[in-house]
Amino acid sequence: MSLPESFRGTLSVPVVAAPMFLTSGPDLVVECCTNGVVGTFPALNQRTTEGFEAWVVEIKDRLATFESENPGRRAAPFGVNLIVHHTNPRVEADLTVCVKHRVPLVITSLGAVADLVDQVHGYGGVVFHDVTTVRHAKSAARANVDGLILVCAGAGGHAGTLSPFALLPEVRRFFDGTIILAGAISDGRQVAAAQAMGADLAYLGTRFIATKESTVPDENRAMILDSTAADIVYTPAISGIPANFLRRSLVEAGLDPDNLPTKDKIDMGEELNPEKRAWKNIWSAGQGVGIIDDVPGAADLCRRLATEYRDAIAALNANRIGG
Repeated sequence: MSLPESFRGTLSVPVVAAPMFLTSGPDLVVECCTNGVVGTFPALNQRTTEGFEAWVVEIKDRLATFESENPGRRAAPFGVNLIVHHTNPRVEADLTVCVKHRVPLVITSLGAVADLVDQVHGYGGVVFHDVTTVRHAKSAARANVDGLILVCAGAGGHAGTLSPFALLPEVRRFFDGTIILAGAISDGRQVAAAQAMGADLAYLGTRFIATKESTVPDENRAMILDSTAADIVYTPAISGIPANFLRRSLVEAGLDPDNLPTKDKIDMGEELNPEKRAWKNIWSAGQGVGIIDDVPGAADLCRRLATEYRDAIAALNANRIGG
């Protein structure tokens, strides 16, 4: 496995709880990190850089308290997602906060910038970058990122269309850093499968939406429990970039999921119910919803994932050819 040194000895299962807009906050992050899963959140889940910094300080303090109260136990690292794009006016200010507080993991989206990577490396931090194509992966590798998050077909949010069986081995040919696999992964058996394919870590988003600590409305959790893979709609019409959304949330916003624009973004003001907005009421999810049937606490989910993962590894070892 190719894992950053800061991750070693802290994980109960090789999982990153993905940073999810309007979903991930300090409670979810802390419960994950104190139970052996890398917890993350988007900086933009706070409306201001000052609010973002307050969350970083809170998470660091709570993790430090956990470690002081549990001698010999280390919390998993936490991470922050930065949108590195010219449309995000906060990126420089938010990066300054990350450097100031030495955030262990920075996850970048919509742009791999070597200068940002250098700044994070300057204090010993790690940078993962999410990609959907080999071209994007090569560009990020040139920026010297530590890990590539391969967002494959079926992932929640802004997802690619490539099968992990195609994207992962092709990326591994030229990248020897950490590979994190995303796309419809919902249980520990699938985490083991991702690792068997050559990934170092699995990236789980939708499964963590359906937890008690996520900040989504109860109706969002219920919709995930009631949905299957067939209820996921892949469209660029909501955000301008192809993404996966829950069909029923589109219907309840007054849209026809079977007749959405194939290229252009919908004018939210004219087409949508005024009370419905992208991401807040039109909810993203991945194709892995079909095996999600409960809303546990994040700590219980992390322990379950670890048990499923260990059982799957044991079963693979017991049944391997020639074993």
